[in-house]
Amino acid sequence: MDEFRIAFWATLTQMSPYLLFGFLVAGVLSVFISPEFVERHLGGHGIWPLLKASLFGIPLPLCSCGVIPVTMSLRKHGASKGAAISFLLSTPQTGVDSILVTYGLLGPVYAIFRPVAALITGLVGGAMVTVVDPDKGPKQTAPCSDACCADKNKSPKIVRVLRYGFVTLPRDIGKSMLIGLLIAAVIAAVIPEDFFAPVLDGGILAMTVMMLLGIPVYVCATASVPVAVALISKGVSPGAALVFLMTGPATNAAAFTTIWASLGKRTALTYLATVAGSAMAAGLFLDRFFPNLATDVQTHAHEMAPSALGNIAAVVLLGILSWAIFSKYRR
Repeated sequence: MDEFRIAFWATLTQMSPYLLFGFLVAGVLSVFISPEFVERHLGGHGIWPLLKASLFGIPLPLCSCGVIPVTMSLRKHGASKGAAISFLLSTPQTGVDSILVTYGLLGPVYAIFRPVAALITGLVGGAMVTVVDPDKGPKQTAPCSDACCADKNKSPKIVRVLRYGFVTLPRDIGKSMLIGLLIAAVIAAVIPEDFFAPVLDGGILAMTVMMLLGIPVYVCATASVPVAVALISKGVSPGAALVFLMTGPATNAAAFTTIWASLGKRTALTYLATVAGSAMAAGLFLDRFFPNLATDVQTHAHEMAPSALGNIAAVVLLGILSWAIFSKYRR
């Protein structure tokens, strides 16, 4: 039990300062980059709308409704099918909060590699959908009337920034964030060192196991990071951990069935194949060209030892997440 508490608090103190700052930046982005602005740039044909959709999706914080209905809203308001899939693929894999937490727990290589992999995944998926299941004629557009668009001018910007960053966003990810921390602490406390090394220390088999674990369940991009750190410490290769970091946030049963019903079976199968293929390629690339990354991750974790700032931030973060979860279920 002591090992569990130590592992939980150590991970929390490492990620809390980065996550709190990420919440603040996410709030700023939610106010100053509107859904209407995004929608205006995702129509048309060619590679440019796909690139813009992926670039918008990487840092952009979503409304509390989540990535699936927002993607459907973009589609309804004029985004091409390929651009909608590019946005859907790149957005959940990363975000400004998860990038900062990734740097805090996994180091700079992962912090750069994750958004790059998300960008490439979005581009590949959007391009494949454009080829195998293109739009049938021009898309009808409609004024944005979703909840995401409706609350833009009702209160001062600073209030909306703080409300989104420290109320709405924690309410969305608070439960999964705490579950991810608990799972990471259990892995660290219970599983022996290098337990997974004989089976999951790189290669196709390790990637496949992580893919089968990540595809059917939903793990938010930020909550998946401490789980990946714990897995690496027990012998899972960095590339296999990356497969989990990509497939967990990017796919789940709800997303797949929604895409199947709204955009068609060809698009849904292309979406799933893109996630699987991109994650496998990215994981193999990472293990091939960064052979010492597991050691670097462990070294980075030791260098980021708990500090007074980390302890204070951890207490603040626990308070925010606890209130967010309480208020969500009270409503």
